[in-house]
Amino acid sequence: MTRKISTALYFDYSKNIVDKNNSHDHYTIMEHETAAKCLAELGNTTRLAIFRYLVKMGHAGAPVGSIQKALGIPASTLSHHIARLVGVGLVKQERESRILHCMPQFDVLNELIQFLLSECCTGPECSEISTQSPI
Repeated sequence: MTRKISTALYFDYSKNIVDKNNSHDHYTIMEHETAAKCLAELGNTTRLAIFRYLVKMGHAGAPVGSIQKALGIPASTLSHHIARLVGVGLVKQERESRILHCMPQFDVLNELIQFLLSECCTGPECSEISTQSPI
C-alpha cells in the first residue's frame, strides 16, 4: 500500500506533526504573508509602543484619549498608527457613545507567536534530547 504524504503536514513548535487540513487543531498557524504584515506594522516604534500599551491594559484595552495621554502622541498621528494596527487585525476598535476604545487582539498575537515558534528547534543542528528551552 502506497501512502501519499500530505503537503499540509508540518512540525509545530513542540515537534508534533500537525495536519493543516485537520479542523481539530487547537490553534492555527498564521500564514507567512499575514505574519509579515503584522511584524511590519509592529516594526514601527510608535505602533509598537501603542500595541504594548494596549497589551499592558489587558483585554479591556483603553480609550484613544488615554493612549494619547499616556504616550504623548498627537491625535492625528495616533489615529493613523491605530488604523494601521486595526488593518492587520492586531487591534479592534469599538465606539461607546463618544469614546473610542481600542482593544488588543490577543488571539492574533498568539497566532503570531505560534508562527514565530512553529519551526523552533526543527533544524538538523537541534538535539532531540535537549532539555533546555530555546526561549
